[in-house]
Amino acid sequence: MSLVKKFATVGGATLGSRIFGFVRESLMAAALGTGPIADAFNAAFRFPNTFRRLFAEGAFNSAFVPLFAKEIEQRGMDGARRFSEEVFGVLFTVLLVLTVVMEFSMPFIVRTVVAPGFMADPIKFESTVRLAVIMFPYLACMSLASMMGGMLNSLHRYFAAAIAPVFLNIVLIAVLAYGWYLRVDGITIGTWLAWGVMVAGVLQLAIVWIAVRHAGIKIGLRLPHFTANVRRLLLLALPAAITGGITQINLLINTNIASGQEGAVSSLVYADRIYQLPLGVVGIAVATVLLPELSRALRGGHLKEAANLQNRSAEFTLFLTLPAAAALLVMSEPIVRLVFERGRFSADSTVIVSHILAIYGLGLPAFVLIKAFIPGFFAREDTRTPMIFAAVSVVVNVSLALTLFPRMGAAGIATAEITAGWVNALMLFFTLVKRGHWGQDLGLLSRIPRLVFAAGLMAAGLYFAIGWLAWPLSSAAPLGMRAGTVAALVVVAMIVYFGAAFATGGADLGMIRRNLKRKAAKPAVATESAE
Repeated sequence: MSLVKKFATVGGATLGSRIFGFVRESLMAAALGTGPIADAFNAAFRFPNTFRRLFAEGAFNSAFVPLFAKEIEQRGMDGARRFSEEVFGVLFTVLLVLTVVMEFSMPFIVRTVVAPGFMADPIKFESTVRLAVIMFPYLACMSLASMMGGMLNSLHRYFAAAIAPVFLNIVLIAVLAYGWYLRVDGITIGTWLAWGVMVAGVLQLAIVWIAVRHAGIKIGLRLPHFTANVRRLLLLALPAAITGGITQINLLINTNIASGQEGAVSSLVYADRIYQLPLGVVGIAVATVLLPELSRALRGGHLKEAANLQNRSAEFTLFLTLPAAAALLVMSEPIVRLVFERGRFSADSTVIVSHILAIYGLGLPAFVLIKAFIPGFFAREDTRTPMIFAAVSVVVNVSLALTLFPRMGAAGIATAEITAGWVNALMLFFTLVKRGHWGQDLGLLSRIPRLVFAAGLMAAGLYFAIGWLAWPLSSAAPLGMRAGTVAALVVVAMIVYFGAAFATGGADLGMIRRNLKRKAAKPAVATESAE
């Protein structure tokens, strides 16, 4: 299976999840707006979600995958099963202890870490604590699910782990629809949503557990033992968790800062939901597929193959994210109005969220490139360097957020995030080049300015078209007209961008054919999955 086809498998599943996420957030915006219960739920959910990204996705998709793949190659499936059981026993025990400690400490954690600004509103503070207590066990489910997802990715079975997150959105959509049908109050909706998160966590764990069994690996629960393999994993996982979860670290810090302004937390979350569509579809697909592919190429001594994988991944991400970034920059307001402006989500909220979304658009290429650059370090079992760069970007983010928030509000926090993202991306790239781990590709370097030009041309066309179509895009127009106008703009923008990209040589059919037909170096063990 080609690299692009693997990206498409993961990206397609992620796209489905993101579309359901749009529906979820649209219903939530109508039910809760940017009011106190929305702030409480979003702050409470961000806490276990941050830990999930740090200790589950960050650690296991970055440290566990290369070690698990090595076990397959050196000791076969039986060795990989034993290793996974050793890790599962330790992880399950750690998560159980962590969950118990956090549940009892939640009032202190919310007061000092998550949302100190909520202390001024006792109802909001108490709601945040209650919802966080209900949702925190979601971390344990998703951490175990992430480990099994890493196993599936190493076995070339990408679909199950990619599609599982859609069930979170399906469950929460069902909760919101039922709450709307019964016309319940906001506090009740928030509580139901928290329990929905827990149910979804169990469902996602069940899906990947079944997929792992179908892949031929049955994991038994062992008492925790810190074997040599587990110690090696922990040594790699700590910096990998910090590095892989850098965006979440920044988001948690920014939630802390934003809690001092009414509606700021929810505004950032709504903008992030739209911004996560291109970031998730392209960035997560690249990160998920590239790490195991790159690890296999390096272990087999295929240095040219490794260099080609990195270059093609960067090319793929820029080809798709540059137009997405340009579109978010110039048409954020029509998008936010279409997706969210109804019910308790007002026109004023649209202006605030669209401003934040436009700023996020400027950082989109950076955050997607980070996901393409980091596997170049992790595949070589270097998790320390990205961790240092991640720490630097956190300092940049916090410093700017504290400086800009009093002047710009939530938009200042978004500005801090994207600046930190670009700093991180540039440090990663120049270090790979300096170490000789990034293959020179003059064709790629010559295509990037042309892709930027094509995206700029598309953005200019969108800007004038939006001004000309002001009424069909306004809240006064019928919903169907607004949706049709936005869809037409997107289609025309795609025609302009791809036409300009091919006309200027930023892309060509030969490049696409090579990516579609390219075969990865054949691994010693494991076969392609038809899943």
